[in-house]
Amino acid sequence: MKRLFGIFFILSLSLKLCAQEKMIPQDSIKVFYAELFSALKKNYLHRNTVNWQVAESETMQSLKQYATFENSLSEVKILFDKIGATHCNIYYKENKYAATGKKIPEEDYSKQWKNKYNSKPVFEIKVLNERFGYILMPKMIFFDISPQSIHKIAQPLYNQIANFKTNNKIEGWILDLRMNTGGNSWPMLLALYDLLGDNSIGGSLNANKKMTNKIKLVKGKYYDNGKQMAHIDAKGEMLDHAKVAVISGLFTASSGEVIALAFKGRQNTIFIGERTYGATTGNIYWPLPFDITMALTTTYDTDRNGNYFEQIIPDIAVSKQDNFDDLLLDKNIQEAIKFINNK
Repeated sequence: MKRLFGIFFILSLSLKLCAQEKMIPQDSIKVFYAELFSALKKNYLHRNTVNWQVAESETMQSLKQYATFENSLSEVKILFDKIGATHCNIYYKENKYAATGKKIPEEDYSKQWKNKYNSKPVFEIKVLNERFGYILMPKMIFFDISPQSIHKIAQPLYNQIANFKTNNKIEGWILDLRMNTGGNSWPMLLALYDLLGDNSIGGSLNANKKMTNKIKLVKGKYYDNGKQMAHIDAKGEMLDHAKVAVISGLFTASSGEVIALAFKGRQNTIFIGERTYGATTGNIYWPLPFDITMALTTTYDTDRNGNYFEQIIPDIAVSKQDNFDDLLLDKNIQEAIKFINNK
């Protein structure tokens, strides 16, 4: 996902639908897919490249085979593959329905990465060698994107960094995005406010690669085209001139790439590791019938200067030399420390 996935907005449906349980399965299927196609045809980033008459006709024909509504959702993958919607997702109950996506062979990534990812890592902050601040920013997926919800998630993360900077004498920072495979970037960016400072940190382009909005952080507040979307209560000195090494991996995607883009163009910053996954498009949350939510791709993501990158390519390439058991033996960390130590 990308702001999953990136930056999301809740859009409301004006249409009031009958409760799903009062419908026969084929009625539910027709209602759902009618709304799905309507949303895609109006808002999907690459909508003008799709033959919607063919896509819709073929999908509706295939849907006749399904005896239950839930089984019919397997058709979403086929549809998304057909229209190239590789960053769109459908969420229903505990399940996600998406396009096939890019496959990364197991031999291309380390056992250390796999073990760490399988452990379901959470946000971490620690000191290395009593001199370097290490932040692990993992994926974060949730659906309540109200300002109150974002604040509730972001503030404790920010507080950990703020308290850490006060209680430690840090010479430079290491931001690890290798576990950030997608989610909502808003609380991540707010948590990292001290490192990013009062700056433009990104933006969005439409299908014609024209700028549609700019994202800024100002005094702990997150602004999208001048509208405040969320905030944290900031405290202490800023770290926007401190040295930062950003580490990425093959699975750094969507929100992970949004975070990396936010540091593009920042002074005293270096990128280390592997090129990112390549989900640098922006999604919005779009409600569909029957309590279903779609992450709908509508824009291209940019850095603070309006530049779009299909993938973020590191300044220093490091591959399959991860060590999450002992970070000081991790080649990415070693390169980051070299950068920070270089006066």
